[in-house]
Amino acid sequence: MAENVRVDKWLWAVRIYKTRSQATDACRKGHISIDDLPVKPSRIVHAGETVKVRKDQVVRSFKVVKLAEKRMSAKFVLDFLEDVTPPEELEIIEMQKNMRWITRERGTGRPTKKDRRDLDEFFDF
Repeated sequence: MAENVRVDKWLWAVRIYKTRSQATDACRKGHISIDDLPVKPSRIVHAGETVKVRKDQVVRSFKVVKLAEKRMSAKFVLDFLEDVTPPEELEIIEMQKNMRWITRERGTGRPTKKDRRDLDEFFDF
């Protein structure tokens, strides 16, 4: 187990971001905060701290359980972090998932009868 781990490296290791450069960019843009303060990518993260990650208009909160420098398999991630995201934020995520099928790509043509029936059923007309 590592003692000093950069926050961008930890975010990449626990699979919150696909690449370390994405984690670094998120830190530089102010999307990552610890103790409600934006952090630089080189900030050392400690066990017990809560890291807040803003992605897609949703703020997810993760408590650091253990430190990791190397990327791990998805089944081991839960040993290194605890998701402490408030229920309100989780509701926003669910609402976004449900709303994706309603949006239509521009230029895909008119909705079919089945699309219209599905929309009517969704909106309870």
